[in-house]
Amino acid sequence: MNDSPADPEQTPQPDGLEETVTPAEVRVRRSPRYFRFMITGAVLFAIVALILTFAFPENPTYDRGSVFGFLLAIGVAVGVAVGSVVALLVDRATGRRARTVQADRIDVRIPETAEPPARQDGSQPEPGTSTTPSDTQS
Repeated sequence: MNDSPADPEQTPQPDGLEETVTPAEVRVRRSPRYFRFMITGAVLFAIVALILTFAFPENPTYDRGSVFGFLLAIGVAVGVAVGSVVALLVDRATGRRARTVQADRIDVRIPETAEPPARQDGSQPEPGTSTTPSDTQS
């Protein structure tokens, strides 16, 4: 098996296609999913808010629902921020293990023709075009 890129002249091409193969070096690395880290942080801090709500004796001024709501609002915001920071740290750590590999960039171009393609029977006209002379008369 040959690992070298195929020459454009040697590969069979459909009518009129121009293919260009350009070798290039690219960096490949793994990246964390930031949204998943933020959701995980929000859920963990929501659980912490629930635990803190029932960990202390009930306040006579506020009921447990109000306390949980306040702690949940603050906890979710802090959880999203902490999850984002953890994702950034993981991204920096995985960035050090990036590899450089050889890749082939293949550009395929279709040369433009002088006349537009013929419309097939039953197809709709393009928007803004007129098919009957009565449309242009006022």
